[in-house]
Formats: sequence, C-alpha cells, structure tokens
Amino acid sequence: MTRVLDVLVIGGGQAGLAMGYYLKRAGREFLILEGASEIGASWRSRWDSLVLFTPTQFDNLPGQRFPGAFDTYPTKDEVASYLASYATTFDLPVRTGTRVSRVVKEGDGYIATTKQGTIEAAQVVVATGPFQTPFVPHISADADTEIAQLHSSEYRRPEDLPSGPALVVGGGNSGCQIAGELAASRPTALALAKRSPVIPQRLLGRDIWWWGTKVLLPKATVGSKLGRRLSTRDPIIGVGPRSLARSGIMLRPAVQSITGRTVTFADRATFEPSSIVWATGFRGAYGWIEIPGVLDAEGRPLHRRGVTASNGLYFLGLSWQWTRGSALLGWVGDDAAYLADKINGEPSPR
Repeated sequence: MTRVLDVLVIGGGQAGLAMGYYLKRAGREFLILEGASEIGASWRSRWDSLVLFTPTQFDNLPGQRFPGAFDTYPTKDEVASYLASYATTFDLPVRTGTRVSRVVKEGDGYIATTKQGTIEAAQVVVATGPFQTPFVPHISADADTEIAQLHSSEYRRPEDLPSGPALVVGGGNSGCQIAGELAASRPTALALAKRSPVIPQRLLGRDIWWWGTKVLLPKATVGSKLGRRLSTRDPIIGVGPRSLARSGIMLRPAVQSITGRTVTFADRATFEPSSIVWATGFRGAYGWIEIPGVLDAEGRPLHRRGVTASNGLYFLGLSWQWTRGSALLGWVGDDAAYLADKINGEPSPR
C-alpha cells in the first residue's frame, strides 16, 4: 500500500518531533516514522543513572516547556516521558514500530520502503540522529571470552557486570560518567586515546550553559573559528579524567592490543579486567538512502545545514549540523524551523 504525503519524517526522537511541530503549524500532510516500539525508547535504553548535562530551562522543544524544577538535571526517563507527552500535546502523526529499509528518488518525489508497505512523499526529512550504530573496535575480538564486553549503549548498572576490575575505553562524557560509577564498587581503569578539554558543570553558582548562552556558545556555527575548534575536540562537561584519577581511577593511554585476559596500552602498561565497557561512540548508518550525491565515500551525509543536493531531501539532528546545539534537545528546534521554511518555500531569516 502506498500513501502519498507532503513530507515524510524518518525518526521520532527529539529532532523528528520538533520537525513535526513546525509541519503541523504549516498545515502540511506528513507522517513521522519511528523504528522503535515507543517514543523515547532510545532514551529509556541508556544506563540507569544517566542525566542530561543541560538543566531543565535549556531542554525545551518548540512550543512546550520541559517540566521540572529550574536548574535541575532531567533523568533519561524524564526525557523519554517528555518526548511522548510532546507528541500527544501537539497530536503529531507518529507511527511507531516502523523502520525504513530503503529510500529512493522517483520523479519529483521519494519512495520509502518499510515492512508495512511503501510511502511516497514529495519531501523527506531524515531525523534518525547521530547515535545509530554502536562502534566497537575490531581489537575487542582478541579478548578472552571470559571477559564481559559491552558497548556503553548496552551498559545499565554496575551490578550487571561481573565482580573484579573494569576497563572503560573512551574518555568522552559517557566514558567518564560510567568509569566514575564503576569505581565505587571495583578497581577501574579508563583508557583515553586523546585528551579532551574539561568544562565544569557549574561556575560561580550558575550552570555552564547559562554562561555559554551569554557568549552565544550553543549558536556558534560549525564554520566559525570557535565552531571549527569545538567540533573537533568536544569538551567533557562535569567530571573529567583528572578528577577521576584523584578519586582512584587509573588513567591509561589508548588500548594497543588485547591478548587473552591481558590488555596492553600504548605506554606498554598492562591490565587484566573482568569486564570492558567500550565507550567508543557511534557510527552513522545511512546505507538505506539510495540517492546519489547525498552521502560521501564514508557514508556520511553531505549537506549544508541539513539541506542536501537532492531537492526535497533533508537531514536533521546531526552533531554540529549547524551549531553546537544542533543535536541537543533545547536547540534542535532552531534547525527544524530553518528546514521547515525551506520545505514551505519561505525565505528564512535564521
């Protein structure tokens, strides 16, 4: 069965819902497809203690305030509930449990294939976000099978891991938070391939995002001098490696090899963990977009602020799509508004 739409939005997370808000206001015939069984599923599946590093006042999608006390930090489940509430409040047409396996261009429009049938739309917004396929280095295959290994996206709580030393690989925000939590119950090492700058969560009694908005940091564009610097070395917010080291966590350089139960680091030091958490990030997965000119040789989106060379095809919610805030809850609406103007054929002052 084929359904013809003005706009098809692929992805029902924060980016897709923000897009839906503006399309609804414009009176467009559109549909949002979400591969998971419920809105907010990707948030609910993260580790139990995860909280946002942006306080409530900076977590609003367009048209609806994020609930909760001012200057508090929402939990992952509170974010998931907010997204579900947002879709209900604005009566957004979201179809869950519908994963797109193929998108092709046909004539002046596009055809998306799902297990439930095909959908035809004049324009398509890919809003699947930056966290799609967990990346684990091939070196993980060399480890003894007795070592429990999991990606940070699979980690839930320390009690799920076997007792004994733990190794966390990756020194970004996720790696530092997980290492800090594990260290309370076991010897923990944190392997860092590179050092990132660290920014305190609060400074002089105010959250760092309050200070950032005063100097327009979240709106620094990817092409600006500041944007070019930050996009290649995204800072850690809150507790960084040095603070973790002071609390007893062993800092190590990059993992060089794994032989059986022994992990060897770039400085030739060794460690024998009972478990390894790979906080090594994600990779995009856009192979289902079968349209020439919208992906580079590495399979990454080619765009300028979400607008591609294929007329009517857009990306939304990518890290540094246009600014530092492009993939964040409280700022993704800026790019959604910009793309809505493009879709509606209106000049955008943004």
